[in-house]
Amino acid sequence: MELLWEVTGWAGAAAMLGAYLAVSMGWLQPGRKFQTVNLFGSCAFIINGTLHGAWPSVATNVAWFVISAVALYRMREKKPATAVVVEVPSRAPETGAQLIIPGAPAASVTAAA
Repeated sequence: MELLWEVTGWAGAAAMLGAYLAVSMGWLQPGRKFQTVNLFGSCAFIINGTLHGAWPSVATNVAWFVISAVALYRMREKKPATAVVVEVPSRAPETGAQLIIPGAPAASVTAAA
């Protein structure tokens, strides 16, 4: 059983370091996959650290777990961006006013005179 916990700890280390390497090298975007790997890696470290009595490591990985869990929860809550379609009349009034669309990225809209 001791071997299982050692393998668990090393697997957690490999997962977290691999995820960090992948994000740092640009192979993986910091998103759901990255946070999921961190979540499971921290669980493995928590188990291994608890069995070895390495309490600073356990505390650090509990914090790491919470950060990853909250990040994943917040990613789940985000709705995908929706496209805003604006029809500009072929002859817009020349008032100098800008068209403002709530929720759309700031951009200058110009109508042909």
